[in-house]
Amino acid sequence: MCTGRAIRAAAETPVRRSRAAAETTTTTRRRPRRPTRTSPASPEDYMRLGIETLMVGSAGTKNLLDIAKNYGAKFLHASTSECYGDPLVHPQTEEYWGHVNPIGPRSVYDESKRFSEALVTAYHRYHKVDTRLVRIFNTYGPRLHMNDGRVISNFLAQALRGDDITIYGDGSQTRSFCYVSDEIDGIVRLSKSDEHAPVNIGNPTEWTILECAKAVLAVTGSNSKIVHRPLPQDDPLQRKPDISKARRLLGWDPKIDLENGLKLSLEYFRSCVGAAVKQ
Repeated sequence: MCTGRAIRAAAETPVRRSRAAAETTTTTRRRPRRPTRTSPASPEDYMRLGIETLMVGSAGTKNLLDIAKNYGAKFLHASTSECYGDPLVHPQTEEYWGHVNPIGPRSVYDESKRFSEALVTAYHRYHKVDTRLVRIFNTYGPRLHMNDGRVISNFLAQALRGDDITIYGDGSQTRSFCYVSDEIDGIVRLSKSDEHAPVNIGNPTEWTILECAKAVLAVTGSNSKIVHRPLPQDDPLQRKPDISKARRLLGWDPKIDLENGLKLSLEYFRSCVGAAVKQ
């Protein structure tokens, strides 16, 4: 997770390379890759750092693209399924333009990512920068921040503490959860491909939020109760990637289902809850 200071630095000033780094870049036979993953991605963070989020998606992305252009680096941009907003097309293909409220509370993240995709594509089109665009869907696993406001981290932390599990709305809204090792495998495959247009990387198995909460209760053995709260404005009612393109171009398919992914994440979240209790 980026701090506000780091985000502002990326947005306000071009990243400066040392002389040694520049010499390494210009003499190496392999072109460097410059991935971008600097934007806040959790609702808790981008709601709090709204302007910084917009700036890192715009000015920050441009600064990094200029470096890639100047040094002939490959550029991998980590985008998001939030580009689709609250989709009217289901599942979402890369050709779908999305359904986004440009001034809603989530817009600082959604629109920063949509603009950064346009910027990355423009640098490829006009400056011939060797770019890649990955649209990441809901991803989880060990080292996911326990208090970042996302579904899996919220549910696991609440269940392990014995707190009520909070569902916003009636729980019928859907998400598709991809385990982190599957996500990384897809991103690495994309980075090694010749594809410049966006590619969805996510698990296409769709779960309702209520089903996900019950799966967390089963894996943790928790006796937590499920409680319902009002659904936030512009919260997507459905989300499921069409990964036909990733299958065709990258030979990629996720391997770990939600139940096994939760089991693989359990020890990490249990240690986080235990550490928080000791403090």
